Amino acid sequence: MIHKTSVIDKKAKISKNVKIGPFCFVGPNVSLADDVELISNVHIEGYTRIGKGTKIFPFASIGTQPQDLKYKNEKNSLSIGQNNLIREYVTINPGTEGGGSKTVIGDNCLFMISSHVAHDCKIGNNVIIANNVPLGGHVTIEDSVVIGGNSAVQQFTRIGRLAMIGGMTGVLKDVIPFGLSIGNRNYLQGLNLIGLRRKKYENKKIIGLDKAFKEIFSSKNLHENLAKINGEHKDNELVSEVIKFIEKDKKRPICLPEN
Repeated sequence: MIHKTSVIDKKAKISKNVKIGPFCFVGPNVSLADDVELISNVHIEGYTRIGKGTKIFPFASIGTQPQDLKYKNEKNSLSIGQNNLIREYVTINPGTEGGGSKTVIGDNCLFMISSHVAHDCKIGNNVIIANNVPLGGHVTIEDSVVIGGNSAVQQFTRIGRLAMIGGMTGVLKDVIPFGLSIGNRNYLQGLNLIGLRRKKYENKKIIGLDKAFKEIFSSKNLHENLAKINGEHKDNELVSEVIKFIEKDKKRPICLPEN
């Protein structure tokens, strides 16, 4: 169902059961999968693919030119997965040549009002980004991350799986998987224990992760601390995930506890 006031380019690929409400614009290189819904006043352009069941609310702007002065109209793309909720005034930009030319968003994410996803971001599944949160370019958000309202994430920052960012946090440093990070300039408050329990991880593994957390951050020399515990927690995949995240090549420093 396409409302008569909407402008849909003839070259756009519109699949089955797509609903497009009043005053929407869909450009020639856009692909909308089955059951996508554009409520009204939604603008989508560029080489943009939107997955099955995704619902986009009024005044969202999707696939428009990256906000990067280095962008010189090179071909780029934006891929949005299935069953996402994209609320009012959300903006999502495609990639640039300097970041692989792709912005990629997974499935089952919620982007609340006025959040922004900049060029070359990589966002996993089941991510919740609250109101007024901008993600800078080249940000990586792993699965099941929650970012509280009015926070801001600096470009090239990584946030690990199941981490939680408190509201009004300036995220300038990478946050480990399962980390809980807050502050005007973010520091690590501890672990997202509630999130781990909701995911039904065994208490034994959560306790082991908590012990490893204290050992890893016992001093500012993380690599020395990791060397000390090497092998001690080899049977705990939660600890292994944190260690792998820390040891991976990165643009930003790792977020540390305040004290």
